[in-house]
Parts: sequence; structure tokens; C-alpha cells
Amino acid sequence: MVPVQDGASTQGENLLLPPKETHTESTGSTRIRQRQSSPARRMGMTRKLNRKDFKDSENPEESEKRRKEKELKPLYKEVLYTITHILGKTHTKEQYSAKQLQDYIKEAFSMTEDEHKTLSEKVQSMLAPVYCLMVTVKQAKGILGKDISGYSDPYCLLSILNEDKESHGGPPNKPQKAVVRGSAKGQVLQTTIKKQTLNPIWDETFKLEFEEVPNANFHIEMWDKDEEVSLVQKFDEFRTNIHGLKRMIKDAKKEKGQDDFLGNVVLKLKDLYCTEDTWYNLEPRTETYPDRGRCHLQLKFIHKERDETLSAGRTPYVNYCGILQQFVQAHISKQQDSNPWKGELCGEGTALLEHYANQNDISPFLQDLAKWVAYSKLYQSLEVDSTVLFKQLTSIEYHWDQQELPYMQKQELGDSLHGFLQYGLCLVSKYRDIYPPTPKTTPRLHTLLRVLVQICKTRAFQKLNPAQFDLHVEVTDAVVNGTDEWFNIKKGLHQPMTKDPIETISALSRLIGEVQEDIRLSKDVWNKVFVSAVQLDVFTVVYRKLDSLLADELRATLSLIENQMDQPLANSLFPVYLTLQVIHKDKAFLQKRGKLLQLTSFHEDFRDALPYWLNKAFSTTMERVEKAVQVDQLQPLQTGGVPIKHSSSAVDIAACLHPVAQLWEQLSWPDPEEAFMLMVKLTEDVCKIASTYCQMLKARVKELSVDSDRESAIKMLCVVVNDLEHLHTVLTRLPQQLNWAGLRERTRHVIGDTQFQNTLPSQLQHTQSALNREIRSAVETLGKKLNTDIETHVRSMSSRQRLPSRSTEDAVAPLMKYLEKELKYMNENLVQENFNSLLTPLWINSVKILHQVSLQEDSNLVYFQRLLYTLQCLEQCFHAEGNGLSLETLHTEEYKTLRANLTQNSLTCNELIEKFFERKVWEQKVFNGEKYGAVTLITSYKRSENKLHVEVLNAVNLIPLDSNGSSDPFVQLSLEPRHVFSQVEPRSTKIKNCDLNPLFEESFEFNISLNQCQSPGACLMVTVLDHDTLRSDDFEGEAFLSLKGVPGVGGGQNNPTPAQIRLPLTHPKPNSENTLKLLEARKGEREAQAFVKLRRQREKKSQEI
Repeated sequence: MVPVQDGASTQGENLLLPPKETHTESTGSTRIRQRQSSPARRMGMTRKLNRKDFKDSENPEESEKRRKEKELKPLYKEVLYTITHILGKTHTKEQYSAKQLQDYIKEAFSMTEDEHKTLSEKVQSMLAPVYCLMVTVKQAKGILGKDISGYSDPYCLLSILNEDKESHGGPPNKPQKAVVRGSAKGQVLQTTIKKQTLNPIWDETFKLEFEEVPNANFHIEMWDKDEEVSLVQKFDEFRTNIHGLKRMIKDAKKEKGQDDFLGNVVLKLKDLYCTEDTWYNLEPRTETYPDRGRCHLQLKFIHKERDETLSAGRTPYVNYCGILQQFVQAHISKQQDSNPWKGELCGEGTALLEHYANQNDISPFLQDLAKWVAYSKLYQSLEVDSTVLFKQLTSIEYHWDQQELPYMQKQELGDSLHGFLQYGLCLVSKYRDIYPPTPKTTPRLHTLLRVLVQICKTRAFQKLNPAQFDLHVEVTDAVVNGTDEWFNIKKGLHQPMTKDPIETISALSRLIGEVQEDIRLSKDVWNKVFVSAVQLDVFTVVYRKLDSLLADELRATLSLIENQMDQPLANSLFPVYLTLQVIHKDKAFLQKRGKLLQLTSFHEDFRDALPYWLNKAFSTTMERVEKAVQVDQLQPLQTGGVPIKHSSSAVDIAACLHPVAQLWEQLSWPDPEEAFMLMVKLTEDVCKIASTYCQMLKARVKELSVDSDRESAIKMLCVVVNDLEHLHTVLTRLPQQLNWAGLRERTRHVIGDTQFQNTLPSQLQHTQSALNREIRSAVETLGKKLNTDIETHVRSMSSRQRLPSRSTEDAVAPLMKYLEKELKYMNENLVQENFNSLLTPLWINSVKILHQVSLQEDSNLVYFQRLLYTLQCLEQCFHAEGNGLSLETLHTEEYKTLRANLTQNSLTCNELIEKFFERKVWEQKVFNGEKYGAVTLITSYKRSENKLHVEVLNAVNLIPLDSNGSSDPFVQLSLEPRHVFSQVEPRSTKIKNCDLNPLFEESFEFNISLNQCQSPGACLMVTVLDHDTLRSDDFEGEAFLSLKGVPGVGGGQNNPTPAQIRLPLTHPKPNSENTLKLLEARKGEREAQAFVKLRRQREKKSQEI
């Protein structure tokens, strides 16, 4: 380990302090107390310490003059001496002349020209130092192996020679093998010999003196040490290493004890820097072995035997500290901007410090120590970036295990680290004021905390301060104490000016607002800084401390206004409650849930003010609603191009009711049972407001309708209906706005489902039902006139006097024009819900009117056709292609019955007969059983011949109609309806006497067209009769076969396969056919009356009841 110089004197240590500041040594406990009592300073401002070294009565000019003579001029001479005897180049970006350096220090030390000249003459007269090159030979790698074993025993020779000495004794251009070894003059130093290695490590330091730089070269030669050995040893080496025979023969030619040249390095002193730390290639004598390895050297120019009158007893380290501080202060004073100093000096200052440190052999460790001490103290008086300190701490940590500090410097480092810790903790406690939450200052707090962490992590601090020091605990205590102090300061700033309760609460509200903002900043800004730097959840620390302080202040303040509650005081308490609510919600961000927070039940302190808050909300909302109705002209609003069909008061009431929901959310009352009662009261108030608004609207429309025409009155009534519907919609959203579902979950363990449903929902439903009644009443008022006009148009259109006068379309046109006009008006002025509410009863009433009118006639075909057409037009009008009432709403049972009745009455006689046979065919298909027997047929139709082939096979299970218990059956075939098959005569089979299961097997052909077979109601009517000689034949039963189902009619085959079918016989039910009743009513239709007569006769013979 390379020793570093000791001897720091107490004299001159004041040079390390800012002006007007002294340094005294003291014990650790005293030092801590001093640091804790030191005043904090605000970053971003010029910081000054309130310390004085001299009596107040002393003249400042005299004091500065004395300081200049005692401290600055000795330092100035040191720097001048350094400039005068500069050795080597610095590592700055550019090299500076002596004139440039002298001009710089003259300005930095504020020296006049005369003072500079006087001091320069003194320095020139001083003894010059002895110039030295301090060389540390560290190691070599990859050197040649000169011994038989393949290794070498290397050592180095070091010397400084002038160029004339190097050229003596040989040609100038030929490489010299032994420049140093062969030198007769000059200082030659040698390293130790390292045995049998190609990678020797020396780490040895030498000081080589020289007189001048321009012509001097530094030489280092590496040799392999050869020692005299016996013949036996040589023979042993030869046996163990036969490959070294050639080398052994070469050794035999050498003189005994002659060393081998391994390589050399030659450096010109004028090209060297003040310090060098480089690997150099070993140069060969010849090109035989050009690669001879590398050598690691550390070089430094130093002075020996500097003039003793310079320092006046101060050590170079102390002088270095003073020069450093003077340069820094001069640099900072010249800064144009307000940004903190980042630890960089100008090139001249950096170069001079490097020269001085090297000339006086001040180690890098001591240089970094000096910078740390100077910068850390400067940090307390001037604006210095914290990263500067962080950088110096890193350097000190790097050097700690490499070099040993003298005792005095160890004490200085320990005091400085501990003192800065205490000062840093003082800044941390004032972080709110010193580091406001801005992008510029917050990173400075983070860097300061990192510096404190780095101090505690350094081995130097741990070694020099053995006492237990937990930074996490110390920072926590600093934050807690700082928060307590900050709260008390804010409390003092917000003291009430009088004892008035409202003024007292106002002051409390301002204080709580400050606390809320501080908690927000702790959560959003400062917590990230503390967690990142020292893993401290500062939000939790601050929140818990402020929770305790705020709870005590709240209870103390509220105790002063006890039993004085009134509306104004309650109003002033509401902002306090809201702010506390916000603060209390921030507890969700606490990382550690320890003991119960003191503000947990803060709502209990506001229980007396709660009724006043509710009353205020209700009265304010009611006043706003009254004003909204008073100014409402009941005209639809217009918002851009989109019409709004309700008036201004409807919009206002929605806005008025919103604060009620907002109040519930703001209160967030934690007690479940009390919260339920609070919700009941809020819902009750909303329902009262809604009911009152409804009554106000009714009164308002009456007031405005007095002098209005009918159209304007109807329009205003439409607006009122829309307003009530809008209010109904607002109330429908109330459970969601007030979060009844969440309240239900909170109160489930204290409020039963029945009680909950019977209270809140029933309240709302009652109010909504009342609104619905008002809406229906208003809609009915609008619909009464429409119903009357519709009935008038229908009766006028269907009157007997007008039936032949015009067509059905012309007769219905006035009604449809009227409806189109009125419904369009209503649609434009009513919201969709109310328009549908108007359409539904209007449609039902229209169906009822048509039904009543249809009962006035029973046989007029045109009459019923006109009514059916009217019904169809009304359906299209009310459906409006899907924009009006749905088809499900339109197709009521009354509508279906009326439509069926009108449809049947609108048919002609032939169409009714066709409908009759279609129904008979359908009844035949669904009839089950053979109560009256059955008949079997084989049928087919040949399209090519237009012939229907029918074969009657048999009849079975016929009923006995004769007195002998049997029958004489025969089958009659008839094509129906007769108006379609008027040219086709009925056919009959032969009579089978006394046979209830007769076998006929008779075939018949009918010449009919395909169109006739496919006409509506076309069928084959099969009648089985019992033949009687003396009276008319008895009726056994009948069956109906649709011609569309006969093979060849429905398909396209010319010769279809005949189909056999068994048809059960049926009996008609008397008076069951509505079609016959319609035909029977048409007295003027001869064919219809004849058809009815035949069917009635058959019904008489039917055994059905």
C-alpha cells in the first residue's frame, strides 16, 4: 500500500470553510446537537449561515484585508510557484500558457496588478524544487522466455537520460541493446527479480530526479537474469527439457553471468502528462522477436524539496483545500444563470489543481476527500447540485480499500459525513418548503436522499461512525417532526380573527384544505421520491401523523360550537365535512394497516348538522323548480337542428334533482342503518319535488291557456305531457343514481328485504303511479276530440244515403286525411312514449266504432266492403310501416273478431259458398271416428282427357234406418260448388237392399277442366242415402273430398296412379254454420236462398244436435 502524507495542521483549516465561518473539533454528541440546531435554508435562493467569527464592531474591510494577508496571499504564492515550475501536460481539453494561468489566478484571488507583481518577484527568488518522475512499475505480460525452461527471470532498470547521453558510443540510427545498463552517468534504479515467469508483477515505485524536461527521456529496460550454474545442473536441465538444446548451446557461447535483453520503453518527458497510467509495448533490439510483450507503468511528475517558506507550516493537503475552495467560489460568483453549480470548474482552474496535486504528490483519495469536505460545506451556503456530492462519495468509496488515510483526515472525513447527515435530515424535515413539488426541485430532493443513503452505505461511514445509525428511522423521524412543525405553522396562519362560530369553522376549513393538498402531494409526488431513494412510504407516515393532528384539532374546534347549531353554521360545516371525506378516502392508499385511524368515525361529529344539510338541499331544489316553472312558456326547446319536445322546466328539474344524488354521494355516510334512513329522507324529498312540479305545471298550463286559441292550447298540453314523461324517466333512473343496489348490500344485515322494498321502492312507485295517472289523464283529454271526429267520419262514410254515390276509396279519403293531419301534429309535439300512449286508446276506440257501425247492417255487401277497407286503412295508418304501434298491439281480440266478421260480410254469395265447402273439406280432414260409417273411393284425374275418374268401392258400418233394422243404401256423387260445376250432373250408384256394408264397385267419369278442379272450394260431395219407395230417401251421411288432392290434379302426370281413400261419413250440426246465416240474410239472392234451403233440409235429417 502506498502511504499518503500526513501532517494536516489545525492552522489553515478555516480555509475549507465559507467566509466568516470557523471550524472547531468536538465530540460526536456535541456535533449532533449543533447540526440539529442549524437553520434550514431554501433551495433556489442564496443561502447564508448566521455565524460570525469576528466581533460586530470590527470593520469588514479590515477583516477582509487581514484574511487576504493571512490566508489568500500564501495560497497565491503556492499557485504561482506551481505555475513557475510546471511539469508535464494536464488532461484538460486544452493546454494553457503560464500567462493564461496567471491571469486566471489573479482574478480568482482578486489580486491587484501590484500585489501580483510583488508576489511573483518573491516566488521567482525562492529556491527551485527538485524535479522528479515518480514511476510505479506495475506488471508485464507476454514477455520472452530466455531460459531453457521457456521462462525468464525478469527485472527492470529505470533511468532518465538526456539525448546526448543516449547517442554516445554507437551509430545514431542503430538500436542500442543496453542504453541504461551501459550508461556511465545518470541515476539507475532496479526492480526486484521475478523468478521463472512470463507475466511478472512488481508494483514497485521509484522516484527519478532530473534537471530539465526538453531533452530528457525516461528509459526502462527489462532483462532476464542469468546466474552461473554447475555442469551437473546444466545436464539436469537438458534431461528434463530436451527441446532447450538449441538455447543451451546459445548459452554456452555467452559469457558467464551475462543477462539477456528482453525489451525496453523510451518516453520523452516533454510529451508526458502530469500523470500517466498506460500499457506500453516493449521494443526489441532487432527484428528477430518483434513481439516482446507489454509493460504497465504509472508515471507522475512531482516536486521534492519545495521552498519551505511557501507554506508557512501548512501541509500541501490543507493548501489544496484552500486553493480548491477559492477556485470554486470564484467560478460560482461568475455564473450568469441561477442554476445550481454542477461541480465543474473552468479549464485553467482544473489544470492548476491537477498540477498542484501532482507536484505535491497528493493522492487521488486525498483530492476526493478535499472536494467532498469543500463541496459538502459549500452545499450549506451556496447553490450546489446534489449530484456533485454523490460523485465524490462514489470516489471516496472506491479509494477506501486501496489507500489508508492519515488519522487527521479520517477524523475530518467522519465528522464531515456525520455532520452532513444531520444537516440533510434537517433539510428533509423541511422538504415541503425547500423542495416544492416542481419538476425542477423534486429531483434535487431525490438526489439528496440518495446522497444520505450513499453516506450510510459507505464503508468509511460505517468504520468511522461505529454507533448504530438507522437512516430509515432517522428519515421517518425527520418527516414526522417536520409534519408536526408544518401543521402548527399552518394552524397559526389560519387562526380565526374573532370568536364567531362561522369564522372559527371557516378557519378550520382552510386548515383542512391545506392538509388535503399536502396529503395529495405526498401521495402523487413526494412518495415516489422517498420510496425510490430510501424505500420509505412517506405518504403513510405523513397521513397517519396528519390524521392524528387533524382529529385533535377537529374535536377541539367543534367543542367550541357545541349546542349552537343552526342553518348558517351547518352550511359552513359542509365544506369541512367534504374535505375530510376526501382525506378519509385516501386511506385506501396506505401500505400498512396498523392501528385504527383517529378520523375513522369523524362523521359522528357532524350528526347534528345533517338535518340542516338535507333541509338546505330540499329548499334550494324546490326554489329552483318554482323559478323554472314560473319562467316556462311551455314551448318545445330547440337545440341546433334537433327538436326537443319538452320545455325548459323539464330540463331544469333534471338538473335540480342531480344535486340530491350528488349530496348522497358526497355524504357517503358510513353507518348502514343511518345511511338507510338518510336515503329514505332523500327519496321522500325527491318524490315531493316531483309531485309539486306536476301540480305547478297543471296550474301553469291553465294560466297560459286562458287567452290562447285551441291549437296553441293543445300544443301546450302536449308539452306538459312530454314534461311529465321526462320527469317519469328521471325518476326511473333515481335508484341507479342513488345506488340503491349498493345500499341494499350495505344494509342487508340490519334492514330486511321486506322493510327495504316497502320503504324505498314503494315511495318511488307511488309517485310514478301518480305521474302515470296525470299523463293518462292528459292523453285522454287530447284523444277525446280525435275519437269524436273519427266516429263522425266513419258514420258519414257508411251512411246508406251515400253508399251508391261514390267509391269506397273516395268515401274513406276524408277520414284518412284527417287522421294523417292530426297524428302528424301529435307526433311532432309528443315524445314517442306519449304518442304511443295516445295511439293505443285511439286505435281501440276506432275498432269499437267500426264494430258498432257494422251491427247496423246485416246484408249490404257494399256496406261491409267499405267498413273492411276502412279497417285496413286504419291499421296501416296506426302501424305507419313499423314507426307507430306494433302489430301485436294492433291485433287485439276485438280487432280479429271484427276483421273476420267484416271479411265474411264482404264476400259475394258464390264466395261464401266456396268458403262453406272449404270449411267442410277442412272438417272432413280433422274428423275422427266412423260414427255414421264410411265410404271407400278410388279417384284419379287424366289431364289429357279432362276427365275425373271416381270408383265407388263400398260403404261400411252404415246406420240402420229401416224398420227391419237394415237399410237400402246407395251413393250419390256431386261436384260442388254448383256455380263452378253447373254443367255437371250428379251421379248415383245402384241401390243395395238390406245391406249395412254394401259393395258397389261402380265407376264414374266427369268431364271437367283442370281449372275447375283447382278453383276455390272445388270438392266431390259424397252422400249416402237410404232408399224409400213411398217417401223421400233417408240421410245416412255425407263426406267431402277436395279435388286438389286427387292424383293428377295437383301433380303434372298425364296418367297418374289412382288413389284409394276411405272417407268417414259425417252429419252437419244444425245452425252451426255462420256462412249459411250470412247467405240466408241475403233475401234477394235466389241461388243463395236455394243453397241455404238444401243445407237446412239436410240439417233437419242430421242426427247431430
